[in-house]
Amino acid sequence: MNLYDLFVKPYEDYTTLQIMLESAGTFFGILSVYFSIKKNIWVYPTGIISTLIYVYILFNFGLLGDCMINIYYTAMSIYGWVLWAKNSEDNVHVEVSWATKKEWIFASILFAVSLLLVTFIYYYKPYIDNHFSMAGANLGLYHLDWANWLDVFTTSIFLVGMWFMAKQRIENWIFWIIGDFICMPMMIFKGLGITSVQYLVFTIMAIIGFVKWKKSYKEKRKIKS
Repeated sequence: MNLYDLFVKPYEDYTTLQIMLESAGTFFGILSVYFSIKKNIWVYPTGIISTLIYVYILFNFGLLGDCMINIYYTAMSIYGWVLWAKNSEDNVHVEVSWATKKEWIFASILFAVSLLLVTFIYYYKPYIDNHFSMAGANLGLYHLDWANWLDVFTTSIFLVGMWFMAKQRIENWIFWIIGDFICMPMMIFKGLGITSVQYLVFTIMAIIGFVKWKKSYKEKRKIKS
């Protein structure tokens, strides 16, 4: 399989609007990660624009299960926006730190609950994608391929990453790095070549973010001591 098959052929049947929307979603997604690296509260409004664009794209593709997951992402972003606004001294930037043992326990519970929730959504996906009609819809997980199972796993990873980011914890970048790396082949398989490139950029930016947040925390500790 060559680059044409990966990044051009899937878009032959797309409209110009669909390509522009996916490109816009990618742009705002990258912009959101950039603001996150800078510990800037604009990470959330730009991230919300990106997820809402993908909600629209997935809804129009009839992928209502994936659409609902992106609605969940949007809700988590609003939650993070509120927390950052509350904890920001200048209404723009926040201070960061490592997670406590108690927060890790909660993150583990959140991961398990997210796995169950996303699996539940996929179980009912035939019903959801059939516009909430049971006519001809067979419930179950039989329809899942390897990319869908990876999606269940990465969605839980991202939700924990979003929660750690909302709490201004450095560990959030570890979850983004793992999830973004896994999503690259998954998005190519789904025919979203532009989005797969986005996740490659996300992986690189997440590594930079992890390094910068660690450095920022160390500098803050030196000033206090």
